[in-house]
Amino acid sequence: MDMLNTTKRKYILLYLILAICMFSSFFFVQHNHSFYDRPIAKVVDTKLEDQKKLVDMYENEDVLYRQQVIAEMQNGQHKGERISLINEYSNSGGYDQEYRVGNELFVSFQSSQEEGAMLKGNIEDVKRDKFLLLTAWFFVLVLVLVGKKQGIYSIVSLVVNAMLLSYALTIYMKSSNISLVLICGISAILFTVISLLLVNGRNEKSYAAVISTLLGTLALMLITYLVIGATSGNGLRYEDMQFLTRPPEVVFTAGILVGSLGAVMDIAITMSSSIFSLYEKKPNISVKALVASGMDIGKDIMGTMTNILFFAYVSGSIPILILYFMNASPFGYTLSLTLSLELARALAGGIGIVLTIPIGLYVSIFFVNRKRARA
Repeated sequence: MDMLNTTKRKYILLYLILAICMFSSFFFVQHNHSFYDRPIAKVVDTKLEDQKKLVDMYENEDVLYRQQVIAEMQNGQHKGERISLINEYSNSGGYDQEYRVGNELFVSFQSSQEEGAMLKGNIEDVKRDKFLLLTAWFFVLVLVLVGKKQGIYSIVSLVVNAMLLSYALTIYMKSSNISLVLICGISAILFTVISLLLVNGRNEKSYAAVISTLLGTLALMLITYLVIGATSGNGLRYEDMQFLTRPPEVVFTAGILVGSLGAVMDIAITMSSSIFSLYEKKPNISVKALVASGMDIGKDIMGTMTNILFFAYVSGSIPILILYFMNASPFGYTLSLTLSLELARALAGGIGIVLTIPIGLYVSIFFVNRKRARA
């Protein structure tokens, strides 16, 4: 009972610390204008001045609105003064938006200002840190409430992995002699070890998941290289990477490696956890029964994980697909131009998922047999 009360007090203290951090950070974001070098203005009034209909060469209609925005400066030498801004936005809102009272904007001043008149300027961007912070804190709270200690470890591993990836890309940008695939391969090993051992602890289940993830990722990369080499990369359109100063093929392959790692890792830990759970409930279960149960579990999760990869990759191309279709672009040409890389990534990830199921199954059984031998 005392241990249970101690655990409850620890979690209450943890939630209290999280609440204090959350409210203090929200307060800071609401009053952090002085930390920005760029001028920030808060919208206090808006007025619609004009609107006109636009028709493009394909007879698609849109409406362009002209909005006058009055905002109050929040930092800099003009703090407290009001500034007049002009905002033009359309119904589509692809590259613009309507501003409302309360929005905070990054602005620039016009070069010529009449003495004694209201400041005039241009809108550069929107200050969105409060919304990003709200989303981040909601993510942290959900992880901690559901996962508790494992949730905290998940946050730590996510932060560490993000820092590792940023550092790896920095190394690649500063050195043209090191392959990006090699850098991402080393990073993938670190991602896997840190994520699985930190969240699940140092035990046979985690070791099996780590080995399965690395073997599954290695297998899918070998198959990807063989397929691209055999087909000479026909069907892959690198137009979206035309502004890169590095070889797009290398960047694409590194993206497959990093993008597929999460799905392969998920499959590996699922298979490992399932096999060890079956063993712990029935220590005398036969290897044949473990194989049959593991394959059933793998078949159940294989379809959903493959669909998750497909939707995750393709969803980012929906806006550009709509743009092409609205401009009467041929269906086949549009799909080949905009989805070739996404579909290739999804297919490569799907291969990794399918291969990791038997790999994770037999690696987990190997560790189970070792545990039996020691018992």
